[in-house]
Amino acid sequence: MSESSNTRVWCDGCYDMVHFGHANSLRQAKAMGDYLVVGVHTDEEISCHKGPPVFSEAERYRMVRAIKWVDEVVEAAPYVTTLETLDRHDCQFCVHGDDITMTADGTDTYHIVKTAGKYKECQRTQGVSTTNLVGRMLLLSMDHMQRGEQEYQVDKNRSSDMSSDSTARSPWTGVSQFLPTTQKILQFSNKEGPKKNDKIVYVAGAFDLFHVGHLDFLEKVREQGDYLIVGLHTDPVVNRYKGYNFPIMNIHERTLSVLAYRCVDEVVIGAPYSVSAEMMDHFKVSLVVHGMTNIAHDVDGQDPYAEPKRRGQFMQLDSGNQLTTEMLVQRILARRMEYKERNRKKEEKEVAAYEAFVKSKEGDGVKKE
Repeated sequence: MSESSNTRVWCDGCYDMVHFGHANSLRQAKAMGDYLVVGVHTDEEISCHKGPPVFSEAERYRMVRAIKWVDEVVEAAPYVTTLETLDRHDCQFCVHGDDITMTADGTDTYHIVKTAGKYKECQRTQGVSTTNLVGRMLLLSMDHMQRGEQEYQVDKNRSSDMSSDSTARSPWTGVSQFLPTTQKILQFSNKEGPKKNDKIVYVAGAFDLFHVGHLDFLEKVREQGDYLIVGLHTDPVVNRYKGYNFPIMNIHERTLSVLAYRCVDEVVIGAPYSVSAEMMDHFKVSLVVHGMTNIAHDVDGQDPYAEPKRRGQFMQLDSGNQLTTEMLVQRILARRMEYKERNRKKEEKEVAAYEAFVKSKEGDGVKKE
């Protein structure tokens, strides 16, 4: 196929606190064509239409560029998608999830491309949204964690519990029901394993609320070898060394969030806290890396990196980015009331739009009769 005949697909959005739901929509959009162009809105536009973003525009541009299905990022994309935008970037159509995105005055941001027949829909990932994640932080609860008998139960809390208006019930923002499946993990996974002579690098941690600090670190770690394996600790293990209501995202959610980035080749789900000789031999690990954060001892008081240190295959690496998940949560807690109000308004708009949609469908049914 020549380059001129490639199907160029357009997506746009805020991509605030980029999570696996965003990544899954981009994966689906890329599958509809050959080349994926992603427009990302500015802080000013988002503040005008939705409320203050958690991540800055520079952080959001950086995060979206690193997702494995994204070919190009357009900075400062307009909030309402126009035909001129599609033409300027030579895109045949626009793709968005099957939820509604509205401007401050309640206008569907995709009404122009929908009318022109240049709009396609992908399936929204149930159970995750930036609103829901912000709510978990504001609630300071541990209900989202996968622990004990509830390890594989589905979280059915509604994100409106986090807002000051508990009557709001949006069918998009309000539902929190992430269903992990092996198929979903396969869709996010790289299909190829390491080559025979690849230098395999291993790093482990929580990687909770995957952010630009994690990304900077993992990209630097990836430069140390040819194949990067990321070990993710279970929710109880993370809670033991992080405390409070960490992790904010459960093990299934963190797995998909990490797998979405092109610098990561493989993920070990529920990796042991201490890196053992058996584990290093099994995965043929040449180097184990840790960042500059404090290394907590294992429950038996031992250094979790004793074995790689004994082998001379351990290093600490400074990514140059000081952002941590705890600092990210503090950003939100410091502006708690602003984010509560943002979530309340978002759900109110969605509920009104959904009710109007239901009425229009009922009207169509009456006409047909």
